[in-house]
Amino acid sequence: MAFLCKAVEVIDAIARTGNLMVGVPDYDTYVRHHEAQHPGEPVMSLAEFHRNRLEHRYGGGPNRIARCC
Repeated sequence: MAFLCKAVEVIDAIARTGNLMVGVPDYDTYVRHHEAQHPGEPVMSLAEFHRNRLEHRYGGGPNRIARCC
């Protein structure tokens, strides 16, 4: 049973690493960090989190320059 639990942890870590490598942030990690480092402050919803990460990665707002690369 311990082997199975460890295997699941390893697979989960590989999946998180792969997602981060292609630019998919981890919402659960964000929530844990935010609650530990910023207690009492509101946590973004999953939709807000993804919108925030997309804007951070690709830019956003009125000063955004649209380009293909």
